[in-house]
Amino acid sequence: MGKVVIFGATGLLGGYTSYLLRDKYDFVAVGKRASDNGFFSSLGIPYYSVDISNPLAFSQLDAIQDIDAVIHYAGAMPATMVGYKPQLYIDTIITGTLNVLNFCVKKNVSRIVFSHSHADSVHLWGKTPVPSDFNKKFPLTGDHAIYSICKNTAVDMIEHFFHEYAIRRFVLRLPTIYGFHPNPFYYVDGIKKWVAYRLLIDKALNGSDLEIWGDPQRLREFVGVKDFVQLVECCLKSQLNGGVYNVGCGNPITLEKQIQTIADVFSPPQHKSKIIYCPEKNNAPEFIHDISKTRNELNYQPQCSCEDTLLYFKQMMEENPFKLLWGDYNPVI
Repeated sequence: MGKVVIFGATGLLGGYTSYLLRDKYDFVAVGKRASDNGFFSSLGIPYYSVDISNPLAFSQLDAIQDIDAVIHYAGAMPATMVGYKPQLYIDTIITGTLNVLNFCVKKNVSRIVFSHSHADSVHLWGKTPVPSDFNKKFPLTGDHAIYSICKNTAVDMIEHFFHEYAIRRFVLRLPTIYGFHPNPFYYVDGIKKWVAYRLLIDKALNGSDLEIWGDPQRLREFVGVKDFVQLVECCLKSQLNGGVYNVGCGNPITLEKQIQTIADVFSPPQHKSKIIYCPEKNNAPEFIHDISKTRNELNYQPQCSCEDTLLYFKQMMEENPFKLLWGDYNPVI
């Protein structure tokens, strides 16, 4: 295989894809950040700063030859948006994806891997597994509405470019992907909040009590970043034309199992966190992804249990190989 260009390389998915597959593929990292602080060069990967909403910015990539694949993670997200700026979704997801696709045509790229949002399936959430293929919808209210509309539009454009230019498309519908990043916060409706599981991890590190809200048997996908990157590699190897594929762990776990494992992995041996049940509080969202198509067509086999994923999270938290890219980790309880 020739070169693989990763757009959105400085985020969690881009960082881990580069880090875990650096010895297998000839990557080119692309991000909006002016500097990666030398992180990618430390992996032997060139880095380019490109604003994908600006088609003229792609001229920086003109000299790159022999590109076989593009991995497209770039675009604004509700989780990182301060306040509410829907135009950013249009600029980076719709216009940005169109510019990336035109870049693919110009460079004769044979395939694209795209990170899609599972917000298009909220109307199907529950105990019945969500299939990979269905009529996409979007939330009618809230901070994910315009975001999801834009992601759905990007998927439709990718489908058009497959039929028009034969660019194989591998669209991955993502739940939360669990991997260490030093920033434990995200934004909901533009307001900064703790990521729930990160707050639990930080409490467990201190041996504090951990609460389980609502029904402890609510099911959830628990996909570790190592399994996600394994799936991306399956997409890079596939000889199929692709399609839309659910990302999942293959064995959804209960909320109780997740929080108990957090306590086991992160709390001090001499001061284990206690589990406190709070059935009177709000239930967590519940959904399951049917990954039969992902297994059958891409030969994807999830390998990491909940414990495996959290142990790897702990290892990365302690070693922080992404310090140049993301900075230090300073837990705050």
